[in-house]
Amino acid sequence: MVATAFGGPEVLQLIDVPPVEPGPGNVIVDVRAAGINPIDWKTYADGPGTDRSRLPLRLGFEVAGVVSAVGPSVRWLSEGDEVIAWRVHGGYADRLEVSEQVTVRRPAELGWAPASGLMLTGATAVHTLTAANVHRGDVVLVHGGSGGVGRMVVQLAELRGAAVIATASPHAHDDLRALGAIPVEYGPGLAERVRAVAPSPVTVAIDTVGTDEALDTSVELVADRSRVISIAGFGRGPSLGIQLLGGGPGADPGTAVREAARAQLVDLAADGVLDVRVARTYPLDQVADAHREGRGGHPGGKLVLLP
Repeated sequence: MVATAFGGPEVLQLIDVPPVEPGPGNVIVDVRAAGINPIDWKTYADGPGTDRSRLPLRLGFEVAGVVSAVGPSVRWLSEGDEVIAWRVHGGYADRLEVSEQVTVRRPAELGWAPASGLMLTGATAVHTLTAANVHRGDVVLVHGGSGGVGRMVVQLAELRGAAVIATASPHAHDDLRALGAIPVEYGPGLAERVRAVAPSPVTVAIDTVGTDEALDTSVELVADRSRVISIAGFGRGPSLGIQLLGGGPGADPGTAVREAARAQLVDLAADGVLDVRVARTYPLDQVADAHREGRGGHPGGKLVLLP
């Protein structure tokens, strides 16, 4: 699946490409599931500075599947091994060449769909908590707690012993309570609602949505702005003096932290400690419909392709 132009989901097209043999250190993975993330549709969104010479664009950064071919110098994978691969290029496919360096073995306890949706959101969440130095006794405010990254932040912050308050629409509040968070509805008066339910002053804010409300509430409630983290507020973040993480301008990509998180995330998910909620699955030829749902917001969990 490729984007043949910049724009909306209507530019997506399924194409055939010639099969390849894996190069040195690489393997071919028969993809069983491919995770969908907001960065996927942002990759082909039209806007200033779009470089049309890059077209067509292959999409998809995380997959789970079975190794079907092994290239020279591969050290620890064999044909038939079941793996999770992230970060990859072009994961929206039925077969994909990847470096063995980006793979971990898929535990049998973790289904194909949740396995494909674990790494990007999970590693991002680990990065936010590490950057904010979240520990036992902290009170963490998570903006967008029902989203893919937000839900991971809630669970991992709980595991670190922090108290967690998470913003979400009312329909997601029961799920957040089940994860151990105190849910609050976003909207006017958010700061007051957070103060009313917080067991003690908020010490950390993690923004996964990038709205003015999220940013303004965070800096109002958290005294130490180095413990205000945003993965989306790149426009106002620098002027507020907060930490920006991810792929935006001036942000810390946290590559080493995120890559080191792979093994921990797999172990926690395999043990049932970390829940990857899959909202819906789509066949590969319905990617455009999946992206329309994702762009609409609030899918209630991960969207996954099953090639």
